[in-house]
Amino acid sequence: MTPRVLVSDQLSPTAVQIFKDRGVEVDYLPDLGKDKDALLAVIDRYDGLAIRSATKVTEKLIAAATKLKVIGRAGIGVDNVDIPAASRKGIIVMNTPFGNSITTAEHAIALMFAVARQLPAADVSTQAGKWEKNRFMGVEITGKVLGIIGCGNIGAIVATRGVGLKMKVIAFDPFLSADRAAHLGIEKVELETLFQRADFITLHTPMTDKTKGIIDARAIAQMKDGVRIINCARGGLVVEKDLAEAIRSGKVAGAGVDVFETEPAKESPLFGLENVVCTPHLGASTEEAQENVALQVAEQMSDYLISGAVQNALNMPSISAEEAPLLTPFVKLAEILGSFVGQVTEDPIKAVEIVYDGAPGAMNTRALTSAALAGLLKPLMQSVNMVSAPLMAKERGIIVSEVRRDKSGVFDGYIKLTVTTEKFSRSVAGTSFSDGKPRFIQIKDINMEAEIGRHMLYTTNHDEPGVIGELGTVCSKNNINIANFHLGRNAKGGDAIAMIYLDEPVDDAVMAEIRGLKKIGQAKLLSFDV
Repeated sequence: MTPRVLVSDQLSPTAVQIFKDRGVEVDYLPDLGKDKDALLAVIDRYDGLAIRSATKVTEKLIAAATKLKVIGRAGIGVDNVDIPAASRKGIIVMNTPFGNSITTAEHAIALMFAVARQLPAADVSTQAGKWEKNRFMGVEITGKVLGIIGCGNIGAIVATRGVGLKMKVIAFDPFLSADRAAHLGIEKVELETLFQRADFITLHTPMTDKTKGIIDARAIAQMKDGVRIINCARGGLVVEKDLAEAIRSGKVAGAGVDVFETEPAKESPLFGLENVVCTPHLGASTEEAQENVALQVAEQMSDYLISGAVQNALNMPSISAEEAPLLTPFVKLAEILGSFVGQVTEDPIKAVEIVYDGAPGAMNTRALTSAALAGLLKPLMQSVNMVSAPLMAKERGIIVSEVRRDKSGVFDGYIKLTVTTEKFSRSVAGTSFSDGKPRFIQIKDINMEAEIGRHMLYTTNHDEPGVIGELGTVCSKNNINIANFHLGRNAKGGDAIAMIYLDEPVDDAVMAEIRGLKKIGQAKLLSFDV
């Protein structure tokens, strides 16, 4: 039966033709996405739904979509799609994460020029016949320090443009390697150093718990007087009221803002301030970018509906139906091992080695490695998935290697993941038993067998009496229940670790108290999707 796709938002005619040329029946109804009741009434007729941002794919809509197999978003953001609901229904959600990278990077550069030379205000003044030549004294770009927060795909393009403009480019990105920075011709720095040195700061990092509000009053206080700030990434990265106050005080000389904490932005503390250039989320708004993402989503959806090929899926690993029963438990294991290392490692990662011993070595290790990298990168890049993780690692200069070998231990098969940073190497190994549940079997070369819990407190210490007692005292005092725990050490009086299972996550104050215990080395609260 011929698959049928609904296009409910504006999409290029060329993209619509791609569906037809690939043998997919397509209904192009670009205004239907704005009418949720009308869309709800017809959605059960379609195998695929192609959208932009106007269509809201809610849990209610997904429940009514009895035939739907794939949702394709022409663009990056999928805030308008209930991905958990789609996953539960077995619907693949795809996006086109790289189709508008150049466009967004160019918009950031354009805003930098506009702020540096006060172009919008000068235009309004001149067209009003005022000729206020002395009022609009700008600054040169050449020779200035450009600080880039987030040097992934878009940030790297901005970096090369900045180098071409003869700027001194510095970047903060936990996943940017020294080799990658050298290749781009830029300097990798810590965030505080970037704040202290940059004349212009531009943000190109995803929104995560760690990056939300990354520019606030505290951060601005560390910056140079007269700094100029550009944000074409996500509105919540910048605390608008803090930036507005800094502009009014003169600490910040200007800002270019394309994204806002609340959108559509009908009001903002930044509106009306002198030398603040605001645009209505235009980062991806060029003819080329809109065409690129439209063509890509049509190709991806057609490939899936006709041949089953999956590209840029946000909620599905690339696993065939034949290998799924054996592979799926090890995919989960690989993701958890990566997540463990990603949560306990704060230094930039240079290399990742994954050893597949025994049974996993005979499997689709490409899928397993993608799962491990997705888990590793997710603590800082929440939108990363099995499809995008290998590319994200490559862009950040992380060297990834696989080793397959025959069974060498007591387990039928296991996976060992080792990351290398500038300062150390850290490893974790795990296996999956017949029950399909993943388990840790070694951490930092210390043998231990531990199931994976949703909330786990991981600590390191020198092996000596009283450590667990102190941890238990802190938890008891704060009414925190310990469900279980596992201990391990490499030798009597040597290095030791503990994995403590908690019913609920603990707050920052309790974690600070735990880290303050004299006998505790590292202490991390870990969360796993189990």
